[in-house]
Order: sequence, then structure tokens, then C-alpha cells
Amino acid sequence: MDPVAGIGLRAPHLAEIARERPATGFLEIHAENHLAGSPALQAVERLRADYALSIHAVGLSLGSVDGLDEAHLARVAALVRRLEPALVSDHLSWSSFGGRYFNDLLPLPYTEEALGVVVRNVQRLQERLGRQVSIENPSCYLGYAQSALSEPEFLAEVVSRSGCGLLLDVNNIAVTAHNLRLDARDWLGLPGEAITQYHLAGHAVNDADGETILIDDHGSRVSDGVWTLFADVVQRFGRRPTLIEWDTDVPQLAMLLDEAARADRLIAAEDRNAARAA
Repeated sequence: MDPVAGIGLRAPHLAEIARERPATGFLEIHAENHLAGSPALQAVERLRADYALSIHAVGLSLGSVDGLDEAHLARVAALVRRLEPALVSDHLSWSSFGGRYFNDLLPLPYTEEALGVVVRNVQRLQERLGRQVSIENPSCYLGYAQSALSEPEFLAEVVSRSGCGLLLDVNNIAVTAHNLRLDARDWLGLPGEAITQYHLAGHAVNDADGETILIDDHGSRVSDGVWTLFADVVQRFGRRPTLIEWDTDVPQLAMLLDEAARADRLIAAEDRNAARAA
């Protein structure tokens, strides 16, 4: 069976992947690393012959009340036209206001007002790209007292009103559920038909004044707890393209491929379980 799980394409691995062409389900790039054009982008373009690509943006600020930055949007649209990826995604977050930009994916209150802002911006993004985009659930460390909806309810409404897809980050569910004392199973009620992709990553375990806090740092192997939750997700929603993210303390390529292979084995096992139950 062909692999379903892919890896994030990071600069330390680009030459090795170009040379060895290892078996993996797909490659994902961060849009903002390639907007200006570069020899690296030319190398990515050559990999299209052997791999499906996914473009994951981090700077569109879909929760910004100011709307999308049209110049930035135009650069992202040009990259999408050039690479023709299978999937395009960004985050349920904001990172700009009043012409100021923050190097973070900041959380939103889950209110009707915020919902209207996100839906408007997602619709503009999809209109400009001429295709569906997927929105990733965030990792959260604090909740807003003003929130009237749960995160799964908010995401479901964004899907219903904008027609976007969902990028379900299983590590982010685990981080948010732990930090905010929520039940990770609540995310299993999301509209499965909207889910286009899964993300898996490692997280750090920190102490904050005697409280254990999980930090979504993408700097280690996927934890046992996230693998267990991923099995529940696949059992509930079925197979989807699945990405291993690793952005800090980036390891050797072999370790990334090993994590992707583990995801493939888990997906295959759930496929067999589903077939037996049918």
C-alpha cells in the first residue's frame, strides 16, 4: 500500500531528498519560506515530479479584523499557481493588526463576531486562490472568558459558512485539551467530511508555577498520548494525508521518515479493523 503519511520539507533535508527520493506520502512546505523565489524553491518545484505537495501558510492572519493583507495574499496565490499543490492550509489564528505584525499564531475568542471575521477572510482567501483551503485547529494555553462556543463548535461553523476544509492537528488537540482541562474526545464530533489532512508533532512538557503545561514546539517525536489519540481520530474519521511536523531541533531525515512510517502502520491497522467490523 502506498504511504499516506508525509513529512515537512525542511532546508537541512532538501538536498538529501532531491538526491535519494525516499518513499513518503507527500511533502509540505511553509508558504512564507518561499514567497520571494529562490534556488530552494526551484528545487522544490523539481520534486513535484515525484511527490504531491502541500502548502501550509503561517502568516495570512485569518482572524484579523483588518482583513487579509492583499499584497501578502497575492504572493501566496502566485506560489500556489506555480507549485499546484494538492492541499493549501493556514491556521485559525491572527497575527496582524493595524499594520503591525506579530511573530506568533495568536488565539481568538470563540464568539459570533470572531466567527464572522474568520468566515469573511477564509472566503476571500478561497476566492483569490480559486480553490478550497483547510483551516488548522490551534494549540491553546489560555481560554477567553468571552467565548460562547467551544473550539469544535466554532470550527464546524467556519466550515458550514465558508465551505473550507479542516486540517486536524492531533497534537494541537492534545495540547489544548490538557492546558485548558478539556476533553480531547470533544473534537471527535467535528464534521468528518470536511477533514482533508491530519498533522502530528511532538510537544514539550513545561512546569509553570507548579502546573504542567504542554508547549507545541514541534521539537521531538510524537508522544505516546498523541499516538493513542490519533488512533481514535483515524478510527472515527478514516485515513487522510497525515503530516509529521518537526521544526525545532530538526533531526536526521531518517527519523522523520520513521515517524511517518509509524503513522502509516497505525492507519493501515485501523483500515484492517474497519474492514473486519464491516
